[in-house]
Amino acid sequence: MVLWVVVSVAAACWLVVSVIAFAVGGLLAEDAGTPPARVPAGAGGGLWLGQAWVDGRRTGSDLDRLAALVRRAGIRDLFAHIGPLSSNGSLDPALDPRARWLLTGLHRLLPGVRVQAWLGDLTGPGYLDLDTPATRARTLRTASGFLNEGFDGIHYDFEPVPSGDSGYLALLAATHTLTRERHAVLSVAADQIEPLPDLHTPEQWVFGSAHWWSVSYLSAIAARTDEIAVMTYNTAIPLGPAYSGYVRLETGLALDAAPARVTVLIGLPAYHTPDPGHTSAETVAAAIRGVRLALGDDPQRHDIGVAMYADFTATTADWAAYFADWVHLRRPAG
Repeated sequence: MVLWVVVSVAAACWLVVSVIAFAVGGLLAEDAGTPPARVPAGAGGGLWLGQAWVDGRRTGSDLDRLAALVRRAGIRDLFAHIGPLSSNGSLDPALDPRARWLLTGLHRLLPGVRVQAWLGDLTGPGYLDLDTPATRARTLRTASGFLNEGFDGIHYDFEPVPSGDSGYLALLAATHTLTRERHAVLSVAADQIEPLPDLHTPEQWVFGSAHWWSVSYLSAIAARTDEIAVMTYNTAIPLGPAYSGYVRLETGLALDAAPARVTVLIGLPAYHTPDPGHTSAETVAAAIRGVRLALGDDPQRHDIGVAMYADFTATTADWAAYFADWVHLRRPAG
């Protein structure tokens, strides 16, 4: 009996190791090739801004430095974190006392740059329930309030959202109707895309929470938005070339899923945390290599760019990679 248990455990371990080795080998193969020498001028890019910009911790000199960086980087979309929503979809006004200051300053210093109100929360039991019509209606009213304030768009980041969730699609459809009426933009922070069909189902069962979306669900999300920003990080991939291969794969899947009118941004891991999902392999340089490899596979079909996550964690080295490997390689517009 003991021998049978030992053999069974050994076989299971061997199977797991074999699957991991096969997956890593496949991602290393995706990293093969030479990225194109130029990247499209495209969407310009995006940057997530932390809560400190609206809660009083940032100053006018901080704003001047941010504006200079955004101009130099050619960034078009700023996602300003206004505050986590409450479980009923409302927002505590105490979380963003300087939102108007930020918006006014950015519009003055950066004409043409879109400042989007970044709204989000954890979802699930005890948190925001997107399947509840009253919660969606309250979230929509919150979004409408920020458009009334003069924000150029709404950026949703709800996590985790299981692949196929209908409540989220309903919220996006209603919000997109609102943003179109206001001549504003709707964007979402999109979950990663399953590398193989139907892989999201066992993944959610094993880990107990959503992590990947199916290509068809991302397509449904994109159809209800103007812009998607795919969060290609927290992958636990241990090797830089394998991570580049993963980003190449994710970029290609996103381009296939999104309608041509939708801007595609690929999120860059410009943050540093001991979280086991974020490894030293996840770098801005490795992610950009993956995006460029994908663009070499498929000439530009979309308005495509990259987005830095986030302003409050990005290091000098992160920005150096962003400028060297993306900004300085842009083709002239037109």
